[in-house]
Amino acid sequence: MSEDHPRDRFDLVPDVAAETAFMDAWTRGRLHHAWLLCGVEGAGKATFAYRAARRLMGATADPSRGPLGALRDDPVSRLISAQAHPDLLVLERAVEGGKVKKSISVDQARQLPEFFSKSPSQARYRVAIIDAADDLNVNAANALLKVLEEPPERGVLFLVTHAPGRLLATIRSRCRRLSFPIWPQDRLEALVRNRTGAEPGDAAHAAAMAGGSPGAALALASGATFEMDQLARQWVSGDIDRAEALAVADKFRGAEGQERFETLMDRLIAAVRVRALDAAPGAGNRWAELWERLSPLPDRAAGLNLDRGDVLAGALADVRRTRAQTEAAG
Repeated sequence: MSEDHPRDRFDLVPDVAAETAFMDAWTRGRLHHAWLLCGVEGAGKATFAYRAARRLMGATADPSRGPLGALRDDPVSRLISAQAHPDLLVLERAVEGGKVKKSISVDQARQLPEFFSKSPSQARYRVAIIDAADDLNVNAANALLKVLEEPPERGVLFLVTHAPGRLLATIRSRCRRLSFPIWPQDRLEALVRNRTGAEPGDAAHAAAMAGGSPGAALALASGATFEMDQLARQWVSGDIDRAEALAVADKFRGAEGQERFETLMDRLIAAVRVRALDAAPGAGNRWAELWERLSPLPDRAAGLNLDRGDVLAGALADVRRTRAQTEAAG
């Protein structure tokens, strides 16, 4: 079974303290109807939501997998992994025409009142997960607020958020908050080594670049993401092979191409940031200015529906100019 999606992760415990707090509220009969899961992207918030959902919906506990651990082969776990459990609703950005929508729509959010108006069909609770609440558009956020104002009986809502300050204050005030701290470097390195078998040096690099996020660390150490990170570092520190760049851009079509583009741009921006921090003051300022120019490009490309290959080409031209300027300045 793939473990790429949070619903398929059984052995990653995002934060023991958060899981213990949730279990304590549940066992004491003080289970809140809405939980705001806060932390950096990739901190395991969605993984926590699915772990909690399994247990709330009756999956057999597996303490060896942490406070909210559940048996992978339990029928409830299988239904959730198959996205087929009638008592679980997940709201996330939809994919249409091979492209991921920019937001969670009001039509999606309007599923919540109807979903919670019904009694659980197979479980003790009905559970909804919004991944991420940051993606709700204005009307969708207002539709969610109506659900929060009238807590559903035997209903629990998990809101994943990477930036809780951007949410409506009225939404935040109606939720119980659980914070997921960033992971220390040594814990991230151990996670990467144990999960991927990466060499110590590669594990250390992935951990250093992950910003305290276990999800980012695992992604950086695996497959295409690791390759793109290496490619981005190569482009920033050395010559840019135009043919190679064109071949990469040729794979930017469709939903998978969009994800590939966003990942590559993320790694390129990160590589420029590292260069800015490591360079001497004068050169560092030029690389920092480049970082500021590149950072908004992925969102701009998505918002204006720009050609991804052209965006990458422009970014690489800017990298090339910055490197030439710093080299000329000595």
